[in-house]
Amino acid sequence: MDIIDLLIQFNLTRQEASIYLTLLSEGDMNGYEVAKVTGISRSNTYTSLASLVDKGGAFTIEGPTTRYTPVPIEEFCENKIRNLQEKKQDIIKSIPHKRDEIEGYITIKGRSHILDKMRNMVKEAKERVYLSISETALQCILPEIRNAINRGIKMVLITNMSFSLEGATAYFTEKPQQQIRLIVDSTNVLTGDIDDGEHSTCLYSKKKNLIDLLKDSLKNEIRLIEMMKGENRT
Repeated sequence: MDIIDLLIQFNLTRQEASIYLTLLSEGDMNGYEVAKVTGISRSNTYTSLASLVDKGGAFTIEGPTTRYTPVPIEEFCENKIRNLQEKKQDIIKSIPHKRDEIEGYITIKGRSHILDKMRNMVKEAKERVYLSISETALQCILPEIRNAINRGIKMVLITNMSFSLEGATAYFTEKPQQQIRLIVDSTNVLTGDIDDGEHSTCLYSKKKNLIDLLKDSLKNEIRLIEMMKGENRT
């Protein structure tokens, strides 16, 4: 994702993002200068500059000709994030009471959505986490895993590369790169394939039969790993 696309994530249009980057690189400019450098029509430039000011990306400098100066990128991002955090709290307070969670099998598609679900499951863990995952995917959720360990959560990891993490019990075995199995607190599970980009698909469930099935599967996998270790020592 390039810088323009990243700025669009912060509620700027493509033209506003382009103008903001121009101001950051060139410094204070008037509308005519911005239009000349960016190649955007003057009418669209002035409209985008006014909108950029409204969105907190620039300030105006009054004078014979109005000039525009960019808000520093760190300040701009922090303001946006703080505003979203405040809105998040307002939404949480106003949201209807949560219904009982669906007891069925929920399909989650797309690598990014699956990783987000894994992060949230680990973040919400209260006692223990069992995770069988490729080392590549594991790296994507390491911050959440470390935070869970720091909270005293029991962490058991099975991965396909030799791996050591303080506070976690790690097992190494050859396994399909794309396959993941995650059990949190023996109350919810996630299983499926993750390394197929946006075609990745996983099942999430709180069904006891699936939880028990995955628990037995992981126990057997760990038992087999330990047996193989014993054979290699002899």
